[in-house]
Amino acid sequence: RAPAPPSVESTEGSTSSLIDVDSPHVSSVPSDFESQAAQTKTQAERMEREAEDKARAASHKSSEAANEASQKASEASSKASGESKKFSQYASEKGKAFSRDAKEEYEKVKKSTSKGYRDGKQEAKEKGNELSRNRDNPVVIGNAIIIALVSTGLGFGAYKKYTQGELDWKLAGATAAVVGAFSVGDYYLS
Repeated sequence: RAPAPPSVESTEGSTSSLIDVDSPHVSSVPSDFESQAAQTKTQAERMEREAEDKARAASHKSSEAANEASQKASEASSKASGESKKFSQYASEKGKAFSRDAKEEYEKVKKSTSKGYRDGKQEAKEKGNELSRNRDNPVVIGNAIIIALVSTGLGFGAYKKYTQGELDWKLAGATAAVVGAFSVGDYYLS
């Protein structure tokens, strides 16, 4: 264990009449002298000067901090403005390029579509003319009647199976195979 720290003995009776050495003559001091922050005029003046110096230093320090913050804010603002301009210019360039590419693509599609439309229209006319030339052909009439009857029968049968809950992919596949085989046979026999 460490020894107890030394303590100062207080003797209150001996401080009742201290002498102020800074004054030109000897005088007595009041009894609350020790509780005062400054016991002499010189101490009070020194404390006042120190307080003023501290206030000036704090004012100077806060002024420097404000200037530094203002400078940093200005730098950040100019940097952000520059970045914003760069981004705006980049976006504008990309937007123009995208618009140009879209217009080119639109023109290509428009040309190919109009060509495809004209070709399709011409082909439909040719097929229509072919049908009108063969409208008196008994094979064409027979095929049309068979297609109508088979389609009606398949549709009715599929509906009945659906309402009974028996329509599944296996049945649909088998029916498609039968229709395909019938179509191939009809093609070669016609």
